[in-house]
Amino acid sequence: MRFSPFLRYQDMKMDAAIDAFVQYISAERRLSTLTVEKYSGVLAHFAAFLADAFLVDDTAAVTHLEVREWQMQLATEGYNPNSVKAMLAALRSFFKFLRRQGWTDSDIMAKVTSPKTPKRLPIFFTESEAQHIYDRDLFADDFDGRRDQLLLQMLYETGMRRAELINLKENAVDLAANTLKVLGKRDKERIIPIENELLHTIKCYFSLKREKGITSEFFFVQANGKPLTQYYVDKIVKHYMRPLSKADRVSPHIFRHSFATHLLNEGADINAIKELLGHSDLSATEVYTHVSRQHLKDTYKHTHPRERKTEN
Repeated sequence: MRFSPFLRYQDMKMDAAIDAFVQYISAERRLSTLTVEKYSGVLAHFAAFLADAFLVDDTAAVTHLEVREWQMQLATEGYNPNSVKAMLAALRSFFKFLRRQGWTDSDIMAKVTSPKTPKRLPIFFTESEAQHIYDRDLFADDFDGRRDQLLLQMLYETGMRRAELINLKENAVDLAANTLKVLGKRDKERIIPIENELLHTIKCYFSLKREKGITSEFFFVQANGKPLTQYYVDKIVKHYMRPLSKADRVSPHIFRHSFATHLLNEGADINAIKELLGHSDLSATEVYTHVSRQHLKDTYKHTHPRERKTEN
């Protein structure tokens, strides 16, 4: 979608510019609903700050100085460096959009520096912690219990994102080919192989759905047939994994980290892992090599006889 080049930058009110940008990332870039909501929230916060602190509601009046003031305000309000960095990234996309539409010639964000953030390695479940999800006694012998166990196993064995899991449809499973078609970010499809035992569990779950009269096209549903929500999936993961894991925090995404880390530890090719995760850039996958190296260091430290002797 191309907006009118005759609507010049100096004529743009902040609210109108934000509406145009949100329309662009939703309709043309086709970003996820969650991402669009985050960007909208950031820009609404920025617009409110401009109006309150500087009585500015026109994009032509915004300079790097106002952005820097906003950045300091975010720190004052308690936003951590990672959050500020993400919010500034949203603002960069916004002003880049304005330049692309011909509504401005200046790069306001060029003089704005994002805060430095320490690199944190992904948190993951240990292999022994993840193995608990295959213990049938851990789950109730009813629809919810069987669904919950399969849900955890799917997260761990496929590396799917939470949103991908929620939106997964029954017809995504190819029973003959032992594969799963996943619709990722920006509607990018990828094929994930599934092993025979998991496939058998899926078939049993489908049969259970039919027995209960559930006809929803969605793969994972509640007992009443309604699709699962983000909150519902988070609740399931935390309910089972908090008592089992020593991880600092527990979430569906940690299964994704575990999937990639455990594959690397077993010698899987990083490019294959990139494709399985649906990463568009290898650099996003390479973070797991650091986790794998740390795993090797820790293993050596706690198991090699000479290293143990040095510790004692």
